[in-house]
Amino acid sequence: MENVQQKHAGLKAVEWHWFRMAEMQPELLYDLLAFRESIFVVEQTCVYQELDGRDKTALHYLGLRDARVIACLRLLPPTAKETRVRIGRVAVAVDWRKHGLAASMVRKAIDKARSEHPRAGVFLDAQCYLRAFYESLGFKVCGDEFLEDGIPHIPMEL
Repeated sequence: MENVQQKHAGLKAVEWHWFRMAEMQPELLYDLLAFRESIFVVEQTCVYQELDGRDKTALHYLGLRDARVIACLRLLPPTAKETRVRIGRVAVAVDWRKHGLAASMVRKAIDKARSEHPRAGVFLDAQCYLRAFYESLGFKVCGDEFLEDGIPHIPMEL
């Protein structure tokens, strides 16, 4: 587990932590899953199976303020089927957007992916409207646009 603090827009510090699922207290795990559901299912009005079984092997990067999840992402390790590290479930609370948290999180995830799996590439499936954001972080499109749960995505890699 890693703890880093970052001040933003004159607000109290955001605490950043890396966790494996088994390291999370039940209340924190619940809060993380409820946070993701509030964004990916409710806010984006997208009915899909948010709990996909992959959280068990993922590293989770959480931004907490006053013990409340305000930002998250997960890193999925390489597998026999996919030899790259996948960044996914990148989310920031509405009132914390446009403050650089997502970019900071993705950069930390890239660093973590490279340190944990130095020979593996890094990739993600970006919602199409975020293409320029991920390109600004060094990602390049590596495939054709596709629909995932009714939302246009594009595969990108470093």
